[in-house]
Amino acid sequence: MSKGWTDERPMSPHISVWKWHPTMLSSILHRATGVVLYFGLLKLALVLAFLAAGPNWFGKVEALVYSPFGAVSFFVVAGVLIYHFLNGIRHLVWDIGAGFDAKFANTMSLVIIVLSAIAAVALTWWMVSDMPGVVQ
Repeated sequence: MSKGWTDERPMSPHISVWKWHPTMLSSILHRATGVVLYFGLLKLALVLAFLAAGPNWFGKVEALVYSPFGAVSFFVVAGVLIYHFLNGIRHLVWDIGAGFDAKFANTMSLVIIVLSAIAAVALTWWMVSDMPGVVQ
């Protein structure tokens, strides 16, 4: 108990007290990727507005998309989107009442993280290899 704590019920432990496990990491990543996707959609709307602003802005956006920054941005967005999608499927499976065994849930969390990374690298490689100016 904490000093000055008058309630007889136990206090919730601080996050540093918890033993980290894959399902905990997966839950945090799912929330974080949801936030990133929200702001990513705002950024996409801004890019689409610039594309519609005329040929001068179109050229600037095109140069940004085909730059190394554009490739890295695509990798980040692809990874976040794929992870959030796959983990969302896991949450749907939980909604039907399956997959609650701790060992299975931890294994699936790790599988989703690894599959997301592999899929993001593969998708980025496929997209970047078709960009103009990229050596084949």
